[in-house]
Amino acid sequence: MRISILVALLFVSSGLASKQTHECPIIGIDLGTTYSCVGVLKNGRVEIIPNELGSRITPSVVAFTDEERLIGEAAKNQASTNPTRTIYDVKRLIGRGFADQDLQNDKKFLPYNIINKSGKPYIEVTTQGKTTTYVPEQISAMVLGKMKQIAENYLGMEITTAVITVPAYFNDAQRKATMDAGQIAGLTVARIINEPTAAAIAYGLDKKGKDSNILVYDLGGGTFDVSILNIDNGHFEVSATSGDTHLGGADFDQRVMDEMYKTFKRKTGKDASSDKRAQQKLKREVENAKRALSTTHEVSIDIENFFDGVDLSEKLTRSKFESLNKDLFQKTIDPVRIALEDSGLKKTQIDEIVLVGGSTRIPKIQELIKDYFDGKEPAKNINPDEAVAYGAAVQGAIICGDASVGAKNMIIIDMTPLTLGIELVGGVMGKVVPRGTSIPTKKSETFTTESDNQTQLEVAIYEGERPLVKANHLLGRFTLKGIKPRPRGEPVIVVTFNIDENSIITVSAEEEGSDVKGEITITNDKGRLTQDQIESNFKISCFNSNRNGYRCCQVRS
Repeated sequence: MRISILVALLFVSSGLASKQTHECPIIGIDLGTTYSCVGVLKNGRVEIIPNELGSRITPSVVAFTDEERLIGEAAKNQASTNPTRTIYDVKRLIGRGFADQDLQNDKKFLPYNIINKSGKPYIEVTTQGKTTTYVPEQISAMVLGKMKQIAENYLGMEITTAVITVPAYFNDAQRKATMDAGQIAGLTVARIINEPTAAAIAYGLDKKGKDSNILVYDLGGGTFDVSILNIDNGHFEVSATSGDTHLGGADFDQRVMDEMYKTFKRKTGKDASSDKRAQQKLKREVENAKRALSTTHEVSIDIENFFDGVDLSEKLTRSKFESLNKDLFQKTIDPVRIALEDSGLKKTQIDEIVLVGGSTRIPKIQELIKDYFDGKEPAKNINPDEAVAYGAAVQGAIICGDASVGAKNMIIIDMTPLTLGIELVGGVMGKVVPRGTSIPTKKSETFTTESDNQTQLEVAIYEGERPLVKANHLLGRFTLKGIKPRPRGEPVIVVTFNIDENSIITVSAEEEGSDVKGEITITNDKGRLTQDQIESNFKISCFNSNRNGYRCCQVRS
């Protein structure tokens, strides 16, 4: 008999003392698809730390040249002249297999080369005639290393520990890959915290004594989450979550870019869509135009020598932008509806709507949310770019036992975004822990053998919502060996799911009445880096760079 268990990687934290001792201060990092942000508790308040250029958000971009590697603003600024070696949107690749349909769709629009190695996507870069490959975790580690460096320069000390945020709907593989990236960057990851939960902390920290339901609508550059939380006198409990890990500002930009390619071809007869330099020039201008349209109704997109010696000059109106993205904007409402249904709340029971992520500045997005909630205005007292890093920094302070942020008695209870279950006869998904269950959690189920004299049992671990396990996500497997041969149905096998406060999943199986046991902690089973790769082949070393007077990091491969 084959038993398969579905497990989701999840998170819970509290104001209680951590089981582990961490070196403080602990920084909070919002590792975003397009921009990242870092915060820390200093002098009794959370500081969002500016980079060397004075900006409080840093592009999640890495670029390779023949002389050096660039991270952040410097990398983004040279994208149009060095497109195939400028790496961005890696958050959309991390934790995915090469055959993943979303990854294959993204691959068509990304200028850098993504190759298949043992079913895992690798990014291929050529410098000085030498080709090097990087896994997405390494590129994310470079961005994390940059955020670590920004914090160290600000604090004047070495930082070793961080709280890192991820979308609430990230699966186990994506979360563990993010933890790997932190390790490669030389950080101890004290917690992985869901982005909407972090934003809720930032919003609700001063809401003492008030019992309220808040909905966090988090639309960033590449991912989208909706979470509903109840806040009551420092007690934060997630009651529902939904979302789409592949929807955000990058998709809105691509719609405009596709329209510009069509217009340019119609006017000039030239197809610029496959030219990587033209792509990067247009991408930058479209991003700027999108931001401008949040405050004005029309912008010009002008690019000198756009393609084949021909300039591009087009007007883009807010109404045209909204028309091009109408279906994508509307697509964000379904997760709102699902989250409300899962929470058991009505629209009228939502006390506050909190908008997080740069894409929530789009007027049409704000209008859709307001209309869905029958005219209720979203909260305006939170910075959508900084809220997630702020909440992560508060979480770091809590772990350090610092009560100066007013979080001494804060308790944060997160929940399972995906169902936990087992494979029944015929490949049917048997639910064990429904999505929306508070964590940490520990649940057991009993099973038996399918054949006479069966001496071993395979336990395969899944996550997902589909009725058949073949449509869900396999996380890992192990085999319980040494079962005493008996007629089928007689042995009693107890299978236990355990998710702890550090997001670590352990699945165990034990035969009652004997010492036969088996156990797995979900680690490498979904193509994760091995510990040896993290600790040796992919470690980051730092060297001094004359460029802009700050340190760069180089990966040994």
